[in-house]
Amino acid sequence: MKLRNLLAVSVGLAFSSLVYSQETKTEEVPVSAPVEVIDRLNIPGPLTFRESEYFLTWSKQNSPTWAQQQYLMRDDDFKNYKELINISYFDKEIDIETAVKQKVEYVEKRKERTQDKYSFVSVTESPDGKEIIVDYLVTVVPQEGESYAEYNIDRFKNFDSNGKKSFLIFSYSKRVAGDLKYSSKALSKERNRLMEAIITTAIPTVTYKPTAVETKK
Repeated sequence: MKLRNLLAVSVGLAFSSLVYSQETKTEEVPVSAPVEVIDRLNIPGPLTFRESEYFLTWSKQNSPTWAQQQYLMRDDDFKNYKELINISYFDKEIDIETAVKQKVEYVEKRKERTQDKYSFVSVTESPDGKEIIVDYLVTVVPQEGESYAEYNIDRFKNFDSNGKKSFLIFSYSKRVAGDLKYSSKALSKERNRLMEAIITTAIPTVTYKPTAVETKK
């Protein structure tokens, strides 16, 4: 894959509306998971990534065209997870460069706002231009519990099946708790290996049947 400076080439891109902006943003990790989890994307599970199994733990119908599901390893929990997979599926066409630009700007603004000296963000594009990956690192100092570094990889992909257009973001997140300098360095050393794993991982087949939109709590 080749690197591409999307911020330079997409300065003129504007978001069509606030709703569009919100729909291209992945949610924060929920505080708690529901008792019963609905498989809204009909993805056979568990997911396998780097020889580990990830189980569907949370899902939400964010809008009529946007469903989201999150997967954890068996012994992980949302509050203190080590690794997480998020799949956001959009049952409509979304401009991939606009979505990527928004994510890059979010990370850069967060870095400036929080003075996160370990944070970085990078963009990688597939040779055919059909997929773009944004990978980034942030550090977090919570009010309670250990500080941690978090490395994220977002794989953006458009689909066109018999004229039916859709859009998917396959995301992987890994956290290392403890001293921020040490944890950031540890994750950075894994970056190439994790990127290769994400690039070569097959995107799960989605069979989308929308459910009722969940109200915000």
